[in-house]
Amino acid sequence: MAGASLLTLLDDIATILDDVSVMSKVAAKKTAGVLGDDLALNAQQVTGVSADRELPVVWAVAKGSFFNKLILVPAALLISAFVPWLVTPLLMFGGLFLCFEGFEKLWHAREKHVPVAGEDAHEALVPKGMTPEEYEKQKVKGAIRTDFVLSAEIIAITLGVVAEHPFMTQVATLSIIAVVMTIGVYGLVAGIVKLDDLGLWLTKKTSSVAQIIGSWILAAAPKLMKLLSVVGTAAMFMVGGGILTHGVAVLHHGIEAAAEHVAAIAGIGQVLEFFTPSLLNLLFGIVAGAAAVLLMTLMSKFKPAKSTID
Repeated sequence: MAGASLLTLLDDIATILDDVSVMSKVAAKKTAGVLGDDLALNAQQVTGVSADRELPVVWAVAKGSFFNKLILVPAALLISAFVPWLVTPLLMFGGLFLCFEGFEKLWHAREKHVPVAGEDAHEALVPKGMTPEEYEKQKVKGAIRTDFVLSAEIIAITLGVVAEHPFMTQVATLSIIAVVMTIGVYGLVAGIVKLDDLGLWLTKKTSSVAQIIGSWILAAAPKLMKLLSVVGTAAMFMVGGGILTHGVAVLHHGIEAAAEHVAAIAGIGQVLEFFTPSLLNLLFGIVAGAAAVLLMTLMSKFKPAKSTID
């Protein structure tokens, strides 16, 4: 009797593990797009940090990301169980925040000054009135805030995949996705930001092939970081705008209709159909971000000043 119970228990565990494996693969495919945006955004956050502080910054953000998911996974399970209607409003708030952050980056980019003779290139990226240490802390905090929103979307998408499955399958799948995504993203970010060190190491080798590859990497690394900076900001608008438009049925169906309409264009219709939703989400994200920044600016101007007592 005890043996039969043990076999039943083992069979149940095997079934759960099999379900978790399948659901994890499905969730990973559905969140792949957000993962790419997460990678671009976090690689962009290290731009402007001095070379010797790149890995410490990546590690600080990675720890913040793990902490974010320690909050998000239990919260997602509780919300799904007791207030499932709250998921969409929370995601839309996060999407608007991403658009706000993206437009604020564009707005404040004009505050960075051009380097002068004898000035370090890293110092030239630091906004006026801010020390490199303060700039680094601001970068880390901003990256963790952005990670929270993207992590919330990843968790929400994963939760949608496993919503109809048993509770333990939900817990295991969410936990696996949270850990794997975090390690994957920040492992790749760490590799990207140290490409220049790899290139320098290769140029010091005796092999002419290694030296050529090293020189190529050294030349390509700064361009890659600049590209990731642009892609990261665009991803903020694209992901944030996508969350907002998906939350409003009229906008979502309008974008789908636009994609179907351009598909009828001869020759490049299929290509346009693929890019149209992303482009429209990006444009909507820019408009939403501009509106959010304008609203916050007006609120700060009309906020009554604190009275002081002499």
